[in-house]
Amino acid sequence: MPVRMVDNPFYNTQLSGTIPGHALPPPCMLLSVGQAFAGTQNVSNSQKDEAWKVNVRLQGCDLEHGYLCGSMEALNVPSAETPVVTFWEGEIVDNRNYTFLTGKWEATKEIDVRHWSKFQCFAPILRWKEKFFVNVGTDCGLTIAGFYYVCFSRSDGSVNGFYYDPNSSPFQKLELKATNEGRAGYSFASYEFQ
Repeated sequence: MPVRMVDNPFYNTQLSGTIPGHALPPPCMLLSVGQAFAGTQNVSNSQKDEAWKVNVRLQGCDLEHGYLCGSMEALNVPSAETPVVTFWEGEIVDNRNYTFLTGKWEATKEIDVRHWSKFQCFAPILRWKEKFFVNVGTDCGLTIAGFYYVCFSRSDGSVNGFYYDPNSSPFQKLELKATNEGRAGYSFASYEFQ
């Protein structure tokens, strides 16, 4: 879903239309358009021990509607000749726009509880769903049928998550750290996908 950001609500103290008494979390520059993250996704299972290098960049952020989007690049994927880039859309679990119960993508209440309970912190909590491959075809040997349960740390910008797909290795762990890539110049919150 293309997003047009006119104003970044992280700079306001409270969103218009919020429930009285429910203020926004403290400002966080690490959850904004252009922010990059780097780390790994552990895709190990009982037959192999494997981790891929992963880069993520936030392309859109609309906190009022609980929406994020971005790109994810998996680097050392054995079945691919080049890095695999996907576009994803995310939901911010804020109990206004989205709740802890996923209710789609083959996730039951029990699966949600198993995944959410693996996190030590609970703010902010996100779901990322890869929508399409950007630079390779669907025959690249990877699937984007599942989605990520994600926890973002406001204090250090780290991202921890678990990929869920009933047909993939369970609890593939995603571990990312915020980077300064793309932060040397100016960034603008207003943009539109063409």
